[in-house]
Amino acid sequence: MAGEIDGRLKALGIDLPAPAKPVANYVPFVRTGNLVFISGQVTMSHGELRHVGKVGKEVNVEDAKKAARLCGINILSNLKAALDGDLDKVVRCVKLVGFVNAVENFTQQPEVVNGCSDLMVEVFGDKGRHARSAVGSGSLPRNVAVEVEAIFEVA
Repeated sequence: MAGEIDGRLKALGIDLPAPAKPVANYVPFVRTGNLVFISGQVTMSHGELRHVGKVGKEVNVEDAKKAARLCGINILSNLKAALDGDLDKVVRCVKLVGFVNAVENFTQQPEVVNGCSDLMVEVFGDKGRHARSAVGSGSLPRNVAVEVEAIFEVA
C-alpha cells in the first residue's frame, strides 16, 4: 500500500527517478541519528543535465525556478532511498541551501530557490516548511543553473 507522501507525489504528477550516482568522492546522503543530510542535487533528469547556463544570461528566472524544483525532485529521490522507500518517516524538512549560478548583478536568488521550497511544502505540507539560504554563485558543477542541498528530520 502506498504511503501518504507517495499519494501526494502521484497527485502532483511526480514520478521520482532513481537517484543519480555521485560523480566525485562523496555519498548522496548521510543519516545520523534522526537527521538525513542530502548532498547537493543538480538539474539531472533522465541521465541528462537540464537548465545549463547562467541565470540572468542563458537561463531566465522562471526556468531557473523550474531548475530548483528539479533539484528538489532529486532531493526527494535520495531521501526516499535513505529512508528505505518510506517518505512517511519525514518529520520535517529542516533546511534547504540553494545555490544559483548567476550573473554578477543578479539578485533574485530567493525567487529561484522557491522552486524547491514550494515543492517541499506541496509534498509535505507544514512539515515541508524549512529554514533556508539562497546564495548566488559565480559557477556551479557542469555549469548547471541551480544546486540545492537539504537536511531532514526523520522518525
